[in-house]
Amino acid sequence: MYQQIAMYATVFFVFLLALAFAFVYGESKRSGDYGSIQETGYRIRKFYFLGLIAIMGFASIITLGRLPYDRHEAEATSPNEIKIVEVTGIQYAWEMSEDQFKVGDQVQFEVTATDVTHGFGLYNEKMELVAQTQAMPEYTNTVYYTFREPGTYQILCLEYCSTGHHVMVKEIVVEQEGGSL
Repeated sequence: MYQQIAMYATVFFVFLLALAFAFVYGESKRSGDYGSIQETGYRIRKFYFLGLIAIMGFASIITLGRLPYDRHEAEATSPNEIKIVEVTGIQYAWEMSEDQFKVGDQVQFEVTATDVTHGFGLYNEKMELVAQTQAMPEYTNTVYYTFREPGTYQILCLEYCSTGHHVMVKEIVVEQEGGSL
């Protein structure tokens, strides 16, 4: 949904930009005093710039609140309830200290890499990105996620890491409380 809104907004503003170029092209063929045209152009440019700032600010505020990170929820619970899972990215695989979870598990992924930078992307069964961070050598990033639906989740590398990048996939299983998908 947000991608479609961004696409339509981009098309709209590109259209406005094309109109501005067409106007300038049309006016360039006329000879005469350009003072009034220049003044009008500066006024339009100011409102166009302020409009872009307002729209981008509004879009940022609306979309940033929907990022798939559950850190605020994880910090609100006691540390005993959070599962800490160590994740290491290596060309071309993910090594994890645990890959079986239950619905409701709050997980703190401690993500690092041994060789090059990788992108840790956790996808649900619908292939929607639900959590992500960078996996970097000699540095550990933390990302929190609470599993709310059972199924087979995938961890994909989001950073091109060489020729075997496309095979860097790890599946993790999330079961119902009773123990089945």
